[in-house]
Amino acid sequence: MLKFRGLHHVALICADYPRSKAFYTETLGLTVIAETYRAARDSWKLDLAVPGGGQIELFSFPGAPERPSHPEAQGLRHLAFVVPDVDAAKAALEAQGVPVEPVRTDALTSRRFTFFQDPDGLPLELYEG
Repeated sequence: MLKFRGLHHVALICADYPRSKAFYTETLGLTVIAETYRAARDSWKLDLAVPGGGQIELFSFPGAPERPSHPEAQGLRHLAFVVPDVDAAKAALEAQGVPVEPVRTDALTSRRFTFFQDPDGLPLELYEG
């Protein structure tokens, strides 16, 4: 049996690197660990720290194909961020012009949550906990 110690990172490929970098660092407030330009690939890699552990790796690749981002499509469904107060987090995003869905309650866990999207339409969740 494998003995996982945790989740290290989630890798995302964006369509517009400066726009996505601003969203993840300024709008969401994630901290930059490292930023690397790879000339051979004409590609940026931005390592972002997620509070509580783990990282998001944000990549740019010229000509990367689009992928459906519907919450029920196969593949990655969404990324969820734990917040102490989902209403306050929702209000903070909306104050920055980010549309956020109404807050709901999970029928299985009784936890409150809501969804919003990154600049490429990737579903992101605020999960109260």
